[in-house]
Amino acid sequence: MSLLRYTIPNSFTALSLLLGIASIVTTQLGDDHLELAAWIIVWCGLLDVMDGASARLLKATSSFGAEFDSMADLVSFGVAPAVLMLNAGLQLGGIEYDTGQFWVLVVAVAVFVLAGAMRLARFNLVSDVPSTGWFAGVPITAAGGGLVSSLVLVLIHYPDVAASLPLHLYMPVLMFVLSLLMISRLRFPKAKLRKSKIFNAFQVLVVAGVYYCGITRSWPEFLFGMAVFLLIAGIIAGRVSRDS
Repeated sequence: MSLLRYTIPNSFTALSLLLGIASIVTTQLGDDHLELAAWIIVWCGLLDVMDGASARLLKATSSFGAEFDSMADLVSFGVAPAVLMLNAGLQLGGIEYDTGQFWVLVVAVAVFVLAGAMRLARFNLVSDVPSTGWFAGVPITAAGGGLVSSLVLVLIHYPDVAASLPLHLYMPVLMFVLSLLMISRLRFPKAKLRKSKIFNAFQVLVVAGVYYCGITRSWPEFLFGMAVFLLIAGIIAGRVSRDS
């Protein structure tokens, strides 16, 4: 029974890791597969929620689980979104190989993966410290799993908008900014039950909405809008709570 208790959350982690690899492979199959690759990253986010929830519910947290989860997160929310953004730049942003724009984007996505790895390593160093309800820096799941994947989905669904934007500039800037946010010391709230019933209800509704969109592969606008809102609101909340 004890073995089964730990196997359940670790199975979610393993599946998330495998889906992250599947997203990387799918991204390389051509233009028609870019959307599926982005949705696979969204599914990794759904599994990440189930991983953490099942570990807490079954009291099955462990050092192995924490390290395994970080490695899976690096692939699913670090490498996979980076490869996705690189190919989105080529397919949606009009960036051509062996140009200055291409190499700037390559550097940006490489820095994103490096910052994500550093962010996860720092998190593991303090994993034994009692939880305070706050992250130090924006988590990689929010940056890669939430914002990057949903942005690419929105650009795919609105090709006219994508064609009108200077994506060769916006894409690398976004990746550099997300990299800085991940390795920063900004206080960012964790998704957990708090004293406010209204806040808890909002969290439940957001999670339910994300699951609906992910399972049905619909409303990427909701995913992107919530990712942007939660990123900005989380940063503001961290600043206000520190100053108060």
